[in-house]
Amino acid sequence: MYLLLAAHADGTALQELTADGLPAPSNPQPRVVSAGDLAGVVRGLEKRRPRWIWHRTQDWYPSLLRAGVELERCYDLTLCGSILAHSEFTAHTGYARAAEKLTQDDELHQPPRALQPPPPPPEQGALFDAPARDQRPGQSLEELRAEYAAQQDALRQAGAVPATAPGTTGGSADAPDANRRQRLQLLLAAESAGAMIAAEMQHTGVPWREELHEQILADCLGPRPAPGQRPAKLEALTAELRQLLRSPALNPDSPQELMRALHRNGIEVKTTRQWELKESSHPAIEPLLAYKKLARLHAANGWVWLDAWVKNGRFQPEYVVGGVVSGRWASRGGGALQIPRQIRGAVHADPGHKLIVADASQLEPRVLVALAQDSKMAEAARDKDLYAGIAAQGFGGDRAKAKVALLGAIYGATTGESGRLMPQLARTYPRAVGFVEQAARDGEAGRTVTSRLGRSSPPPSDRWLRSQHSTTAEEQRRADSIARSRGRFTRNFVVQGSAADWAACWLAELRRRLRDLRSDGTAAAELVFFLHDEVMVHCPDGAVEDCMRAIEDSAAAAKELLFGRIPVEFPVSVAVVDSYDKAK
Repeated sequence: MYLLLAAHADGTALQELTADGLPAPSNPQPRVVSAGDLAGVVRGLEKRRPRWIWHRTQDWYPSLLRAGVELERCYDLTLCGSILAHSEFTAHTGYARAAEKLTQDDELHQPPRALQPPPPPPEQGALFDAPARDQRPGQSLEELRAEYAAQQDALRQAGAVPATAPGTTGGSADAPDANRRQRLQLLLAAESAGAMIAAEMQHTGVPWREELHEQILADCLGPRPAPGQRPAKLEALTAELRQLLRSPALNPDSPQELMRALHRNGIEVKTTRQWELKESSHPAIEPLLAYKKLARLHAANGWVWLDAWVKNGRFQPEYVVGGVVSGRWASRGGGALQIPRQIRGAVHADPGHKLIVADASQLEPRVLVALAQDSKMAEAARDKDLYAGIAAQGFGGDRAKAKVALLGAIYGATTGESGRLMPQLARTYPRAVGFVEQAARDGEAGRTVTSRLGRSSPPPSDRWLRSQHSTTAEEQRRADSIARSRGRFTRNFVVQGSAADWAACWLAELRRRLRDLRSDGTAAAELVFFLHDEVMVHCPDGAVEDCMRAIEDSAAAAKELLFGRIPVEFPVSVAVVDSYDKAK
């Protein structure tokens, strides 16, 4: 059962569709539901386990969650449309050609017309005030129905892509046509599930003990200062720096003032980055590094942040699914994906609960093994640390060198130690190295690369296109540099994008299993945090074993969904803790 929701002058229009996006023959007429009745109507229909179709999950699901309505599954037209418009698997379809035409009309990377995002809402008075009325887009039910039908048609045509289609690096060049369609369908389902998970995590929030956060700040910075004043420890370091640098009025928060003071004292640095400052032995360097570390804590996660972002024991940031071109998530406000170690002690389970923190060990290198189907590297990873296994096979047991070499291959670090170690890595693992080298060559040539499930890299930039018309030796050198830069991007994209595919499936499968635990009364466990290859579950003490099993089984299921039954392991490290700082 497929149910489409769209904004309507009298509330919400709801229509049942077929899988192809046509009005359901048994119930062809749409229904208009008032705003006050929507949650109750949706709750009743959810018993029939429909797939809800809407423009943007964030426009609909949060209000349903506030009304106590949790849904099983959805189809997010905006997220799915973006994937289908740019995937190499659907590049030959009318849907992708329409998106390309919009690009040529100077609407770069915009989704089809029916999916144009709404204007930004007006500023709220405060973060936790009730938000203003949703600024939903003005698309009609019929426009969104047509959009869904067009997307389903593009998905069906994905199977028609020739198996030897160029520019589809990602382990898919030899895949059967139907397999391409299945992969892309899996990606759309996982991306839509991710949108629901993001809304649910924002609604639930990360358990956060404000008094512990304040104690951490007091220990690191001193007592809470008056507005506009530095904390005591920063003020003391400022006085020390003024004396050591002979600058009585120095403001260390001003990069310009700080650079002038350093240069006057013979500290010839080009930036104030930590690695460069450490090259100097001047006595001011140690207090300066200490100041920068504490100032960063005060600015990013100090008392102002705490007042703005934590309420009633929960940190509730907004996640942006697919916010990075590779498919990784981003966040909007609060720095949800950058919780520094200094304050992780404030992330604390409620009484009678535990935090289960799980991360996929060496995810991107293991994804490369699976993509490249490198059996020798798979053997190195079996039952052991991947880097240690590689070191034993080709680097005389030196794990550090093995790690530098492999990460250099994935990220395109061809100079320095990585460059020196690359020939040895290529001799030992020609399939794995050859895979990323091909992705780099595709990028340098302006071609597109694609993740395991079908998310494709952006087309070449205008700068790359202009560089192709070089006529002088200097212009050619610049063109070569631009090409190499794009090659480094595509080299990593195909691995990072496929790792994001795996993580999306892991999340979706874990959500399903946790819902099953709640429905049978086993545990009221909740996903509360996600960061690239790490998840956090907040669960009752008595349900820890069940939740750990769900996490591990979900990881195994994600591997099989992406790659089938292959001899490559995707181990998950699991820590059961009271506070986040104890997880690692």
